[in-house]
Amino acid sequence: MVSTKHRSKEIEIMDDLDMSGALLIDTLDRIAQINRWLGGNRLTLSGLRKMLKGRSQKKVYTIVDLGCGNGDMLRAIADFGKRKGWQFELIGVDANQATIDHARKLSQDYAGIAYHQKDVFTESFKALQFDIALSTLFMHHFEDEVAVVLIKQLMERASIGVLVNDLQRNAIAYYLFTIIATIIGNPMVKTDGLISILRGYKRSDLEKYAQQVGYTNSIQWKWAFRYQWTIQKK
Repeated sequence: MVSTKHRSKEIEIMDDLDMSGALLIDTLDRIAQINRWLGGNRLTLSGLRKMLKGRSQKKVYTIVDLGCGNGDMLRAIADFGKRKGWQFELIGVDANQATIDHARKLSQDYAGIAYHQKDVFTESFKALQFDIALSTLFMHHFEDEVAVVLIKQLMERASIGVLVNDLQRNAIAYYLFTIIATIIGNPMVKTDGLISILRGYKRSDLEKYAQQVGYTNSIQWKWAFRYQWTIQKK
């Protein structure tokens, strides 16, 4: 059995921020597809509904998606807003220019989504102001200390809070994803997906983060082997 006692420090192929080409594009699209299949989009949308509950629909809410990939999550939020009467200004941020270019191409019919090539630790990103920051399958790319610093910085600039949707570090999840990725046939999806699971979290990890971050926290386990962590100012 694979060990899930400690978070892996192995680097994903996708962490090469200069990567481009057909394999990257196919991987981005496959990851988005798997995220939809396994309920990842629904998990983020349910967290967003919690954070917006009781708030005015007359206001335009700025939502920034960190590590936005091909933009699938932002398009789902735009569709949700249109159905439910919410007004959103949506911003996708990714450090890889090829990823941003692909997301823009797929979002041509969505006037309310803007994409920016930015590193989340640069001054240009720190100049962004927003109501809610989304971290969907993004936080696990960082070591514990760096992730906590990032969440704290996001909370300083968010008027409402931060919504994290990330992976449970779980052996069953690891072996189930091995089967799924083998069927899909993209080697980068398989390699990075398995590393991602081993870089994921136990509940105790997120509880430790929450103690350091402060604010109002809610950590919930969701299918399929995910955690939804909401951090709110009020």
